[in-house]
Amino acid sequence: MDRELEIALLEELKGLKENGHFFLDEAVQSSPVSRYSSSGRFDAEMKSVFRSVPVIAAHSSELPEKGSFLTRRISGLPMLLTRDREGKVNAFLNVCRHRGARLVDETDGCKHAFSCPYHAWTWNSSGELRGVPHEKPGFPGLDRAAHALKRLPATERVGLVWLVANVDARPDFDVHLDPIAKDFAWLEMADLGIAASDTIVHAANWKLLVEGGIEAYHFKVAHKETIGPHFLDNLSSYEMLGPHMRSILPRISVTELETGSDSGWSIRDHANVLYTVFPTNQFLLMQDHVAWIQLHPLAAGETEIRMTTLAPRSQITDDMADHWRRNHKITSVTLAEDFAINEAVQAGLESGANSELTFGRYEGALHRFNEIVEAQLR
Repeated sequence: MDRELEIALLEELKGLKENGHFFLDEAVQSSPVSRYSSSGRFDAEMKSVFRSVPVIAAHSSELPEKGSFLTRRISGLPMLLTRDREGKVNAFLNVCRHRGARLVDETDGCKHAFSCPYHAWTWNSSGELRGVPHEKPGFPGLDRAAHALKRLPATERVGLVWLVANVDARPDFDVHLDPIAKDFAWLEMADLGIAASDTIVHAANWKLLVEGGIEAYHFKVAHKETIGPHFLDNLSSYEMLGPHMRSILPRISVTELETGSDSGWSIRDHANVLYTVFPTNQFLLMQDHVAWIQLHPLAAGETEIRMTTLAPRSQITDDMADHWRRNHKITSVTLAEDFAINEAVQAGLESGANSELTFGRYEGALHRFNEIVEAQLR
């Protein structure tokens, strides 16, 4: 985000407030309840969204050196992420190519060889089969190349590791990532590291969780005891960046900025900037850190949420540990307010009270987000 855009975004919201206006879309929209409750719909999303679109697997700092590895379940599949001897990031299915056992049990570590706990077939960090006990008599003529680990399309860009959870996919990562590349370079994503992280499962559809973060209509009500007093009532803006979205949520201090003088204006000082990276990641940019909300859909009404505080690596030190823990807790407490409401909404969907949900003109971002999802399902 260049300086000119930073000032323009603040001026837009300041002007709306001063004139008693809101950031409005043209029309009221609706969203069918089946989008959030149907198991058939969820299966379609798993195929056409989560296993077709590039998703974020990790922050680059989670694979800090050659030999680093991670195991995760992403888009319903067991993944092994490695940084090989050349420093390249790889993504594989975490499955032995001999008899299908889980290859790696550890969540993370550093090594260049992975030996199956069942029969000790061994692969290197580039996915090549390197060892088979009693190979000559037991597996004469074995084609080792054909038994390499199943590789997934993956790339490392803007400080993040991206993959497509489909071994047959041939994605164009540039098309997906270019719309946000400049903004993520501006927020120096590649220079951040993980200061705190925790994971929890909530009984809510993944889209409800995304939608809860991209409108300010609820702030003064749902967050009246936490962050609500620090933000303007029902005022935020959004802009689509390809399939992604950048939302600006101004603090009360934006009204104190002097018109015609942008000296010292900083969007991080006067607003939260939220990047919704399609389909399931949100990055909330605050004054000295970034809150990363990563969604892993488990079922139509169940989602695993990983909440991470990203901070400049140079500031992730012992003497700053309490600071980051406090900030992480503030974010967790605030988001828990949203998640509790989302769970109540999910339960309400099952009652049959509504056949559709209503998005007012203040909530246009929700409709735009769902349009992207719908387009992906066609």
